[in-house]
Amino acid sequence: MMDALEQRKFGSGREPPRRAMAGRGLVAVLDAVTHSHARAIAFLLLCGTLFFLPGFFTIPPIDRDEARFAQATKQMVETGDFVDIRFQDEVRYKKPVGIYWLQALVVETASGLGLPHAEVRIWLYRVPSTLGAIGAVLLTYWTALAFVTRRGAVLAGLILCSSVLLGAEARLAKTDAMLLLTVVAAMGAMARTYLTWQRGEDPQTPSWTIPAIFWTALAAGILLKGPLILMLVGLTVVTLVIVDRSAAWLWKLRPLVGVPWLLLLVLPWFVAIFQRAGNAFFVDSIGGDMLSKITSGQESHGAPPGVYFLLFWVAFWPGAPLAAMAAPAVWRARREPGAQYLLAWLVPSWIVFELVVTKLPNYVLPLYPAIAILTAGALERRVLSRSWLTRGAAWWFAIPTIMLTVVIIGAIALTRQPVFLAWPFAAASLIFGLFAWRLFDDNRAEGSVLNAVAASLFLGAAVYGIVLPTLKPLFPSVEIARALRNVICVGPKAAAAGFQEASLVFMTGTSTLLTDGSGAADFLGQGSCRFALIESRTERAFAARAQAIGLRYNVATRIDGYNFSQGRAISVAVFRSEGTE
Repeated sequence: MMDALEQRKFGSGREPPRRAMAGRGLVAVLDAVTHSHARAIAFLLLCGTLFFLPGFFTIPPIDRDEARFAQATKQMVETGDFVDIRFQDEVRYKKPVGIYWLQALVVETASGLGLPHAEVRIWLYRVPSTLGAIGAVLLTYWTALAFVTRRGAVLAGLILCSSVLLGAEARLAKTDAMLLLTVVAAMGAMARTYLTWQRGEDPQTPSWTIPAIFWTALAAGILLKGPLILMLVGLTVVTLVIVDRSAAWLWKLRPLVGVPWLLLLVLPWFVAIFQRAGNAFFVDSIGGDMLSKITSGQESHGAPPGVYFLLFWVAFWPGAPLAAMAAPAVWRARREPGAQYLLAWLVPSWIVFELVVTKLPNYVLPLYPAIAILTAGALERRVLSRSWLTRGAAWWFAIPTIMLTVVIIGAIALTRQPVFLAWPFAAASLIFGLFAWRLFDDNRAEGSVLNAVAASLFLGAAVYGIVLPTLKPLFPSVEIARALRNVICVGPKAAAAGFQEASLVFMTGTSTLLTDGSGAADFLGQGSCRFALIESRTERAFAARAQAIGLRYNVATRIDGYNFSQGRAISVAVFRSEGTE
């Protein structure tokens, strides 16, 4: 890859010379699983399962985005309307319908198999995200095979699989993990086409498989998150065309057939939503959601350029230190076809995301596979920087130390419990992180990386599998819903004032009325088996209105918690009517 030798270039398709591997243990596992594609795929499937399942079933609905997506899907299932997207009575025209269809399919299937209360089991709505994350890891392996050896491709998949950001997105019922899958599929197909053209290979009977993957992935990405995938692919194409001064390779993707196929897949729903709501979806999603993020910090998420670079050191951990060590060699190889393609995937889109005012960590996730492949290529060819950047290996130990300290101390402060079950996993994470740091050198880099991956595995098990599910004060909606289920009446109805997060609607029912203190008092006086969920800051208005209308009520229970979306402690009283005077 990084020097004048042809066998060391990205996309050269040649196996580098075998060399003695320093160390045993985890490196021996890597030796074993890279003997065949079947073993490599099975190994990455196992890793994806181990990395993404802790906490998958037990973490309650997360406000706000996850709960909003889940609630909109829940309403689709309840109404049988799979065209319109709504949150209660309001339209939710921020993203297309793709993720809602996938979530609804899982929920409907679970209900059909007899799973009780499937519609309020948040883990069912997370299934597409988890499958998308695992699929993205496998497709990163497939894509990497166009650039590096099988061993390097497995390492690229592991680096992505163990990243902090993908671990979080794999457990959230929203679009980003599935979008990542479609982006990697499209980029992997386009990479094969581009590198074949660069090498001058022109098979007599070109396959339709690669173009079919490319255009189908584009269509799926559009249905998931609109034109974002077109931007990512488009910037890559434009960059390569400018650098190579040729677009001839694009014809190998068969656009004359591919574009109609893409339109056939995406147009039916867009036509259906236009017939249902006119241009409201396009105005809200493109003008109200996408374009507003470019010019302003939507929902207080504005930040200056450079924030993604700073977040990268945590979000891409444990691959981040290695990416820094690989960066000088990658830059030297920028004119080689493989590195040129991966940098065209990475750099232009990263610049755009840095310039956009609204910033969320997940926006740059589709660029992480390119970094993983570049890093794996530098790693397997032993061209990592030996400058001061190698001292960044300490980051393999620093990140789990900082994160686990903050998480465990925070958990103890919130729950007044020592969370002993997390301690063995935390210790294992720190030990593997320490090994990754102390054993790192140019001859044992693979072993250090594998130790860092193991540290990430135990870190996720501790944080997602043990600590987060125990933090009940962070999820007051669960306790409120449990209180309503325990009442002795049929079909309880609720009105909420003060605490109105999407998770509350998801857990207590679509019909939950979101109102103010006065409105909740009026609601409570309109019938039996009604409950008012009153946050302490609105109790005065509720009490004043109740006195004005002669409403008598009592406190069924009171739930204390913390609304992390707003960053404040809350206390919600569940009031039940005793009638009117």
